[in-house]
Amino acid sequence: MGDLELLLPGEAEVLVRGLCSFQLREMGSEGWNKQHENLEKLNMQAILDATVSQAEPIQELLVTHGKIPTLVEELIAVEMWKQKVFPVLCRLEDFKPQNTFPIYMVVHHEASIINLLETVFFHKEVCESADDQVLDLVDYCHRKLILLVARKGGGDLSEEERSLDSTPMQELQKQAEMMEFEISLKALSVLRYITDCVDSLSLSTLNRMLTTHNLPCLLVELLEHSPWRRREGGKLQHFESGRWQTVAPSEQQKLNKLDGQLQAFLTDTLLDQLPNLADLKGFLAHLSLVETQPPKKDLVLEQIPEIWDRLERENRGKWQAIAKHQLQHVFSLSEKDLRQQAQRWAETYRLDVLEAVAPERPRCAYCNAEASKRCSRCQNAWYCCRDCQVKHWEKHGKTCVLAAQGDRAK
Repeated sequence: MGDLELLLPGEAEVLVRGLCSFQLREMGSEGWNKQHENLEKLNMQAILDATVSQAEPIQELLVTHGKIPTLVEELIAVEMWKQKVFPVLCRLEDFKPQNTFPIYMVVHHEASIINLLETVFFHKEVCESADDQVLDLVDYCHRKLILLVARKGGGDLSEEERSLDSTPMQELQKQAEMMEFEISLKALSVLRYITDCVDSLSLSTLNRMLTTHNLPCLLVELLEHSPWRRREGGKLQHFESGRWQTVAPSEQQKLNKLDGQLQAFLTDTLLDQLPNLADLKGFLAHLSLVETQPPKKDLVLEQIPEIWDRLERENRGKWQAIAKHQLQHVFSLSEKDLRQQAQRWAETYRLDVLEAVAPERPRCAYCNAEASKRCSRCQNAWYCCRDCQVKHWEKHGKTCVLAAQGDRAK
C-alpha cells in the first residue's frame, strides 16, 4: 500500500466485512460513529492507493464481500436523514447542544460515502457488484444533478456571509449547504463511471436513465448552466479540488474536469484536444436536419429502485419522533463523552495521512487563502495569519479544546 499506510491488509478486510446498514434513528449513535470512523479510514486508504497507482485492495475487498449495495443503502439513508430529520432537529426549541461537531459528522457521512464510491467506481467490476442497487444509485445521482441545475451561485460563502454572526446550528446549516454542492459534483462523477459500464448494465437501468429520467437532456441543461463555473470580481473561476480557483486567461479554453461536450461546446479548440468528438459533431449536425421518429411505446417490464421508497415507508410520520430520540440519546453528549469522541476523531484523522491525500496545500479556515500555519493546540485547523486565527477562534475554540484534550488523553 505504499510507504504511507493507514490500514494493514488484514485490518482493511475486518473493517470491510463489518460494514452494515443502520436505521435512521441510530445515526450518530456509538455503533454508527464507529462505522463512520471505519469508513473514513477505508476512504483515505483507497485514495492513498489510487494516488500511488498501485493495486487497490479496498476496491477488491468491497467487491469480494459484497459491500457496494450496503454503501449505496447507507448513502441514501443519510440523504433521507438530512432531508427529513435534520430540519426538524434544527427547529426543536430545547435543542441547544454544547458542540455541533457530532451532528456535523452525520451530515458529513454522505460526503464520505460518495467520495469512497467515486474512488472505487472507476473499476468496472465495482459497478457490476452493485447488483440491483445500481438503480437506486442512478436515482440518487439524478436527484443530485437536479440540485445542481437548480442551484444559484456556487458552493462557497462570500466574505460578507462569513462575517455575519450566527449560532452554532445556523453555522452547521451553512456548512451542510456548502457540502451539498461538492456531494452533487461527486455524484456526477459516479454517474459518469456508471455510463462507462453501459454494456454491463441491465435493460431496466438503461431504461431508467434514458426514459424515466431522460438523463441526456438533464446533462445538456447542466452543461448550459455549468454550476462549477462562476465569475467573481470579473474573473472566471472553476470549482476544483474542493474550492473555487481563478482561471488564467490563457487557460480558459481548456477543459475543466467537470465540463462535458455537446454541439454548442464542440469548438475547434476542444476538437484539437479530443479528436474523437469530430464524429459526434457530424452526427449532431445531421440530427438537427432530419425529422426524428417518435419512440415506440411497447409494454416493458422493469425493475424499480426500492431503497428510498422502503426507508420512507418505514419512517413516514416518525420524523419528529426520530429527531427527539436523537436529541435525548445521541446528540446531547456530556463533556466526558465529547472528550472521548474527540480522541477517536484524532486517531481517525491522522495528520500525515490527511496531508498525503490532500490535492493541494491547506487553506485558511477563516478566509480560504493558502495557509502555512497550523493551530498549535489541536494541530487540525490551518491559517494564513495570526489575525485570521483570532477571528476564527469563536467558532473553532470549543472543537479545538476537545481535540487537544483527546490527544492528551491518549
